[in-house]
Amino acid sequence: MVFMSPAPRPDEDFTDRVRREWAETHPDVDTSPIEVMGRITRIGSQALQQLDRALDASGVSRAEFDVLCVLARSDRPLRASEVTAVTMLSGASTTKHVDRLGRLGLVERLPFERDGRVVLLHLTEAGRALVDTEFPQRVERDRQFLEGLDEDECAVLAGLLRRIAANVESGLRP
Repeated sequence: MVFMSPAPRPDEDFTDRVRREWAETHPDVDTSPIEVMGRITRIGSQALQQLDRALDASGVSRAEFDVLCVLARSDRPLRASEVTAVTMLSGASTTKHVDRLGRLGLVERLPFERDGRVVLLHLTEAGRALVDTEFPQRVERDRQFLEGLDEDECAVLAGLLRRIAANVESGLRP
């Protein structure tokens, strides 16, 4: 037997439908957190899919773009471990992405003067140019996602999301 959800209601979004379906299949579970967390997850997924599509022409992946952005924001070359900590990639993934970015001429490895075992990662001019082109476009896409919200609403939303982020991040600590 196939479960068929009733037709969507005009004032419902995807998350409303999912929550209603869970309430039908698990009426004993309070699904109210889905109101917020489901939307955060869906918005994030959709925004990242759009970023992936936007980055296609540049030839770099979203993870590689994240590495480039970390280096672009830094006022000095960074150790791979510092990039890993910011991007939340694994050390192996960071190495793989930096290797590819190096082959593309977007990142270079520099020797660390105080310790020959350590290399520093530095954005090349080509890497900086890619970030300088793509980053403003990403911010503009983000701005479009917030269309219909005024400055005060954005500030309130940012404050509430900051509190949720703190809860999530505190759960990630050992």
